[in-house]
Amino acid sequence: MRLPRRPRLLLPVAIALVAIVALFFLFSGIYTDYLWFTAIDYTRVFSSVLVTQIVLFLVGAALMAGIVGGNMLLAFRSRPLFGPAVFGGGGSGADRYRQAIDPHRKLVFIVGMALLALFAGSSTAGQWPTWMQFANGQPFGTTDAEFELDLSFFMFELPFIRLVLNFLFTAVIISIILAAITHYLYGGFRLQSPGVHASKAARVHLSVLLGVFVLLKAIAYWYDRFDLVFSERGFVHGASYTDINAVLPAKNILAIIALICALLFFAGVIRPGGMLPGVSFGLLALSAVLIGGVYPMLVEQFQVRPNQQGKEAAYIARNIDATRQAYNIDDAKVEAYSAEADPSKVRANAAGDASVTGVRLLDPGLVSATYEQTQRIRGFYEFADQLDVDRYPDENGKLTDHIVAVRELSGPPEGQNNWINRHLVYTHGYGFVAAPGNKVDSSGLPAYDAKDMPVTGALAERTGLKESRIYFGETTGAEYVIAGGNPERPQELDYPETGGTGQKNTTYTGKGGVPVGSFLNRLFYAAKYSEVNILLSGDVNDNSKILYERGPRDRIAKVAPFLTLDSDPYPAIIDGRVTWIVDGYTTSNAYPYSQSESLQEMTRDTATDRSRVIAQQPLDEINYIRNSVKATVDAYDGTVTLYAWDPNDPVLKTWSSAFPGIIQPKTEMSQSLLAHIRYPEDLFKVQRYTLSRYHITDAAAFYSGQDFWNVPNDPSQGERNVKQPPYYLTTTMPGGEPTFSLTTTFVPRQGPNLAAFMAVDSTAGENYGKLRILRMPSNTPIPGPGQAQNAFQSRFAGELNLLGVGASSVRYGNLLTLPYAGGLVYVEPVYIQVAAGGGQEPYPILQRVLVSFGSQIGVGRTLDLALGQVFGEERTTDQQQQPQQNQQDQQNQDAQQNQETSALQTAISDAQRAYDDATKALQSDPPNWEEFGKAQQRLDEALEKLQGAGVQAPVTTPTPAPTGSPAPSPAPTGSAAPSPSASPAGAS
Repeated sequence: MRLPRRPRLLLPVAIALVAIVALFFLFSGIYTDYLWFTAIDYTRVFSSVLVTQIVLFLVGAALMAGIVGGNMLLAFRSRPLFGPAVFGGGGSGADRYRQAIDPHRKLVFIVGMALLALFAGSSTAGQWPTWMQFANGQPFGTTDAEFELDLSFFMFELPFIRLVLNFLFTAVIISIILAAITHYLYGGFRLQSPGVHASKAARVHLSVLLGVFVLLKAIAYWYDRFDLVFSERGFVHGASYTDINAVLPAKNILAIIALICALLFFAGVIRPGGMLPGVSFGLLALSAVLIGGVYPMLVEQFQVRPNQQGKEAAYIARNIDATRQAYNIDDAKVEAYSAEADPSKVRANAAGDASVTGVRLLDPGLVSATYEQTQRIRGFYEFADQLDVDRYPDENGKLTDHIVAVRELSGPPEGQNNWINRHLVYTHGYGFVAAPGNKVDSSGLPAYDAKDMPVTGALAERTGLKESRIYFGETTGAEYVIAGGNPERPQELDYPETGGTGQKNTTYTGKGGVPVGSFLNRLFYAAKYSEVNILLSGDVNDNSKILYERGPRDRIAKVAPFLTLDSDPYPAIIDGRVTWIVDGYTTSNAYPYSQSESLQEMTRDTATDRSRVIAQQPLDEINYIRNSVKATVDAYDGTVTLYAWDPNDPVLKTWSSAFPGIIQPKTEMSQSLLAHIRYPEDLFKVQRYTLSRYHITDAAAFYSGQDFWNVPNDPSQGERNVKQPPYYLTTTMPGGEPTFSLTTTFVPRQGPNLAAFMAVDSTAGENYGKLRILRMPSNTPIPGPGQAQNAFQSRFAGELNLLGVGASSVRYGNLLTLPYAGGLVYVEPVYIQVAAGGGQEPYPILQRVLVSFGSQIGVGRTLDLALGQVFGEERTTDQQQQPQQNQQDQQNQDAQQNQETSALQTAISDAQRAYDDATKALQSDPPNWEEFGKAQQRLDEALEKLQGAGVQAPVTTPTPAPTGSPAPSPAPTGSAAPSPSASPAGAS
């Protein structure tokens, strides 16, 4: 039935319109990407990747279409002149298919080849990293243990060879299938009794194709030999005894057999019949089963398993060496540490030692809620769930650990979330917030030295902070914004202010963003975001810029797609500007003999569980990692800068050759930036995971596994089975000076005792990155983190329960471990999670500090008070924690009881009065924090008296309740070691 003329004309028009629209949106994506890369001066990355993808697409498409299409054409042109009749008999079942297809065979062929080329080209273009590494691969200067080839062969060349072989296998298999179908449809062969009848042309054609397939299999067998260095057959990854002594010879033999079989297939070209192809297939299949499968299995079962330790020893040693090199832990220094210091032998002035008294108390995972409630200012601002630890000089110029954060924008207020507010008004966050980690104010809140809007505080002055607007951040990067419109009529919300309209407005003047003043750019971005307002809005003018890809990790991942990025960017004040610092890794899963593991599993712990989902990594299974790049992103203008932190890394050298000029030398880093460089957390987690086993370098001891370690579960998380995160803090290793470090602990695979303590120097300099492990004695139990937590809770259960009554709850902060004076100090802050009132979320306030050293345990409102109990002249003992009773005569005992009764009644009255005064101070508008602190001190003293008498206090600890604006902080204590009378809630 023939269609009417008009519908026949409409169909191609509709198809053409659909094609034009699709091409327009495709071009919009490419063109806007070009504008983005151009705006940040990384056009070379865009052009290099795009050109490489286009070339690979064309090559892949052309090769696939040429090989498959050529074989189909050859099959068609070699068809018998008289069709199926050449074999005699009637028509075959293929006749009706041929009759249906033949009138449209050219169209079917062209469309089929176009689709095949499209899929093949797209697949090949997606392999551009493999090609670039092959084309630019740099030597390692190290050879593997078995084949004595440079490691670059396995890292860069072998993956490309595998890519080519897989492509050719696919092309040949598809060619065999489609050529056979073509021969069948056009009478080249028929399936009839007593067997297959084929024309000479069909037989020759298919024999050659099968011969090529088997020849490729011979080549694949040859290269399979090199893949044995990644084998998982043995006790560890890498070629095992069975691989070297059974599989490797088998691959050699199979390669020769496959070559012979290929020649037999080619011989079928000149010798008719199916005997030679049949013999070839049978020989190849039988050899693969017996030589490639059965023989290695017998060797493994009867030679290796009965004596695995002896047979595998040499290959375990290879794995240990390669793994330690691949994860950059081969220089980790392990030293014995007794950790059995007697507190009584530590001098009384130890409590004044800065290496202990300056320890960080604020837990960045807990105080985020405190920052949120006391420094959010308005409900449309927010802080990250997991804050960051950095170091800044105090008023005396001494570097002090700080808990730092930036105030980012969560979006317009509820009910105001329209397009203009979301994209043109609420464009950025504002402010850098920081507090010393080793002190709090008189109410237990962080003693901020950078806070509020505009930013005030001593830290802001000392660092010369000039620009604190956050246009690029971890949470602000979710959507695009259009900024920098009319400077004469600013409409971007800068920060709330008192008086007038209640808000300060600004206009973006940074160099970041893509100009959208032209109609063409607005049109393409309207298509990119499917938003017509971009094209029609009168607020978008010649000065406007569109800012997108605003997350620090997103921007770096786009300009450096070859890097695996650390999951935790952190902000720092660099040369007067808020700058994000992100660690970049070069990773691979192709390092010979190295143990392959999941990056996500190696980095999972409490911090990743409670703060953020571990960042999606482009390569999860890895067996090689280097922190090769330090990257920065300016929080105001989005400038991305990459620095070669490990210029000797061959993988980084390879990518630098592929993208010349995009990575700057480390010497270009400013001193201000170097001061805030720290050892990356994800790398440290990977290394501690690996060192839990690979601290053992003896193959026999590794096989037995009796000295393997575990990362302990986080004791502050109760029954949750989640690993304790590493902690940034300033600590002093034996024989060293106080240094900003990243630390962790290990426990044995069986048992809760401490097995080892590990720290890495995290300050840029000569000792940066040096891993030191203090190994505990294996024959003496040293309490581990879980045991220390249990000791704290059992010793001070009464006092801590008193703090957590009513609407409050006790929250344990990070349990820090520090080597000190031949022993180990455990320090743990205790917070009270308080209900803020007024619909606000509860947040923690520091109330106690727990300290243990050896057999001594102390608790205090400040770190100094707790240290005084442990190291002071009057140390806390088990007996001192119990009610004291006079053991003299009965008369003195009665007198003492009467005195205690009177004191108890006084303490109850004092506690109730202090509670009432504290509540009254909080209910005043604004809250009277000074009176609250004094009342808290009196309440603490009364509670301590009640606890000493063994009485559960009938009062509830009053709690602050900020109303959404920052409460005026009491004057800071001004000292790291104040007296109790000078600072009731204490700085420590």
